[in-house]
Amino acid sequence: MINYITLRATAHATEEKSRVKKSLDLFLLNSLGNNTDTYQFVESLDVEGHYGNPITLYNSKLSRKYECNKLVMFIKENLSSSELATLCKEIPERLDEEQMFHLRFNKQEAYLGRVVLSSSSDAIIVKMKVATYPKNWGQARKNVEDLFG
Repeated sequence: MINYITLRATAHATEEKSRVKKSLDLFLLNSLGNNTDTYQFVESLDVEGHYGNPITLYNSKLSRKYECNKLVMFIKENLSSSELATLCKEIPERLDEEQMFHLRFNKQEAYLGRVVLSSSSDAIIVKMKVATYPKNWGQARKNVEDLFG
């Protein structure tokens, strides 16, 4: 049902990079396995912000079916019941025309080991490519509802 999942986190100059990486690791370790060295799965890129401020971008991609399924189950099992209900209600708004399902998680809560949805742009951004053959948004929506419902 999921072709691949991308994860992205941004470490601004005011943030400690290791803490942002640890926040991202909450999701990676629960899909790759707790004994995994996640550095081999995470690409980091140092860039400059609009005002010359240093920013580090962390990106990772999960493409194995087992890893994708583990991450979906981890998210589903660790969201509060009210947040899971909110997520299910928002599926149509979170699923774009390219069948990418968009999620954002609070970085600070992830650092503390908690999975909490966020509407902030400064979050752990998770995108899931939903598979349907042939491409069909309605079927993709049903697939996401089956995963999180």
